[in-house]
Amino acid sequence: MAMVYPLTDWNTGLFGCCEDKCSCCYGFFCCPCLACTVSGNFGENGCLPICDMCSPAITAAFGIPLCVPPAALALRVGIRHKYGIKGSLCKDIATSCFCEWCSYCQMHRELKYRKQNNTVIVNMQPAPVMMAPAPVMMAPAPVMMAPARMMVPAPVMMAPVYPAQPAFVNYPAVITM
Repeated sequence: MAMVYPLTDWNTGLFGCCEDKCSCCYGFFCCPCLACTVSGNFGENGCLPICDMCSPAITAAFGIPLCVPPAALALRVGIRHKYGIKGSLCKDIATSCFCEWCSYCQMHRELKYRKQNNTVIVNMQPAPVMMAPAPVMMAPAPVMMAPARMMVPAPVMMAPVYPAQPAFVNYPAVITM
C-alpha cells in the first residue's frame, strides 16, 4: 500500500523571477543552458532540452506542426510528480507551450529549493515475517483384523493444514551452456 502525502504548491510562482535573480539572469541570457542544467539536476540527460529546439524544425519538414516542447513538458510533469506538487497535465501543457522560459526558471528554482531543503522520509514498517511450511506428519492407517491373518497398515501421508508458499518450494535448476 502506497503512502499518500498532501500535495504542495510550487515553491515560487511561474513569474517569480525576482525571488532568485541568479536563475532569472541565467534564463534570460542563456535559456538553452538553463534548460540543460535543469534537465541534468533532475537526473535526466543534460542534452534532453535540445529536443525542444530541434523538434519543431524536424516535424515542420514533414508537415506536422509541433507547439508543445516535449522535453519541457516531460521535465515539468516529472518534477511535479516527484515532489508532489499540485497541478494538472493541462496546466503543464499550457505552461510549457506559452511560457517555456519562465517554466524552466521556475523548475530551476524548485530544484534548488528541494536540494537545499532535503527532506528525508523514513519508512517505519515492521520487518517481514517469514513462515516455514507446516511439517508433514505420518499417521498409521487403522489396523484391520481378519480372522485368520493380520493386515499390517502402510504409512499414510497427511497434507499440511495450509499449502506451502511458492517461495519455499525448491525447483531443480537446469543449467545449459
